[in-house]
Amino acid sequence: MPYKEKKIEKLYYSIGEVSKMLDVPVSTVRFWENEFDILRPMKNKKGNRMFTANDVRNLEIIHKLLKEEGMTIAGVKKKLSGKWDEANHKYEITESLNKIKDLLLELRDSM
Repeated sequence: MPYKEKKIEKLYYSIGEVSKMLDVPVSTVRFWENEFDILRPMKNKKGNRMFTANDVRNLEIIHKLLKEEGMTIAGVKKKLSGKWDEANHKYEITESLNKIKDLLLELRDSM
């Protein structure tokens, strides 16, 4: 099996990078930041938003609920109120399963 370099994790992501990851406009990320209390990115001296990996994960959960499951903003707020840990856990399980699937597909294709 060929050598694979480990993916480098950044400490902070700009709002542009986050919007590209989620495939949504920058204005949507700003709107979600105002709507959901869980999202509080740091701001540098210039006022640019700097999202941590945890912020990106939270945005991915919100994106999944809004775009893929078709929920409304109010519905997502209601679902996540007091149940954020449960939603986060389900997201982590889904991500783990997707990584395993990708690895298995890669192994199958290399044979």
